Amino acid sequence: MREPFFWLGFSILLVAISLTAVLVAAIPAFQELSRAARSAEKLFDTLNKEFPPTLEAIRLTNIQLTELSDEVKGGIKSASGTVKQIDSTIVTTKKQVEKVKVSTRGFMVGLKAAWKSLRTPEKE
Repeated sequence: MREPFFWLGFSILLVAISLTAVLVAAIPAFQELSRAARSAEKLFDTLNKEFPPTLEAIRLTNIQLTELSDEVKGGIKSASGTVKQIDSTIVTTKKQVEKVKVSTRGFMVGLKAAWKSLRTPEKE
């Protein structure tokens, strides 16, 4: 009967030695995990402090870009309207010049005819 108790005790001893070896080997790993957790906590604290102002700055930049885009669009529309007005004015001016040309041509023909009739002696 003693032999099974011996092997049971020996097994328990081996298990205890194995667990101790595992724990001794795991202590550096646990220490590294602890350091990593502290580093992660510091990183998260930094991110928690830095993200809100950064996100606010990005939001303000977006608002400013939107306003600038609207102003540029307004400027383009205004310039387009001005170009259309200038184009319309040029077309109107061309038409008026053509009318003046025709009127001047008619006036010149009438003037030449009057000059000829004044210079030609009348026959009675």
